[in-house]
Amino acid sequence: MTLKNLRDSIFLQEDLNFLLTNRIPRIALTRWVGRFSKIRHPWVSAASIWVWKLFSDLDLSEAKKDRFNSLHDCFVRELKPGARAFDASPQVVCSPCDGIVGACGIVESDRVLQIKGMDYSLTELMGDRELAARHRSGSYVTLRLTSSMYHRFHAPHDCTVQRVTHIQGDTWNVNPIALKRVERLFCRNERAVIETRLEPSGLPLTLVPVGAILVSSIRLHFADLHLHHDYAGPQTVACDALLKRGEEMGWFEHGSTIIVFAPPGLSLVESIATGDQIKLGQALFTAS
Repeated sequence: MTLKNLRDSIFLQEDLNFLLTNRIPRIALTRWVGRFSKIRHPWVSAASIWVWKLFSDLDLSEAKKDRFNSLHDCFVRELKPGARAFDASPQVVCSPCDGIVGACGIVESDRVLQIKGMDYSLTELMGDRELAARHRSGSYVTLRLTSSMYHRFHAPHDCTVQRVTHIQGDTWNVNPIALKRVERLFCRNERAVIETRLEPSGLPLTLVPVGAILVSSIRLHFADLHLHHDYAGPQTVACDALLKRGEEMGWFEHGSTIIVFAPPGLSLVESIATGDQIKLGQALFTAS
């Protein structure tokens, strides 16, 4: 049996996958991996990336550089210039990241789909009843970043970031296997709620990056914030950061999820469906 077949046989067995990636000391392991990933040594870096490739579909052909100082350096790698193109139509809100569509649709009352047959409260996710109310009857899309994907995320449109709220939580895996077993998973995990206003319409667009097991950490450039489980700074940060479409907002330090919420007046692109692989800059929403 090849290593790839062994990897697939392990991770396609859902019960074993869930056990190996969740029934462990999640937060302690996440802290340890965070420290380990930043070790700057060529042998450690090369060996770690080699192991990573064994257990994922890591493809570094689009990376801006081909040598990395650490595992963390590879996690947060930049892409070559021109590797992604943003839809330039002013009526379009683009995807802020590469990702796989885990769920999408309309926010019905206060409920959002986690996975087929299981939903959660938008108010609980955002921690703000008034903010959640702005998105009721609006559209949403859940974008899951696997561990091997490009981990940086970008402004989906010209926008002003008005506020960031950090909500500390757990570090459950966010893969479909865990989503089927853990109720309200996104509401349990570490996350940031990024409130923006689109320019020039003023429509609200909210991004919720959700952390996951192994380096559950979110770096936000526009507010100079590094959010993680042990972050002890202000949990709500007022902003007035004007970003241009495609401008880098920050990065995850491991694969995770971004949920994008658009208000009534913006509609999800009809061709987008659960399971689709989306690229950074691809159209997500259009003006109704």
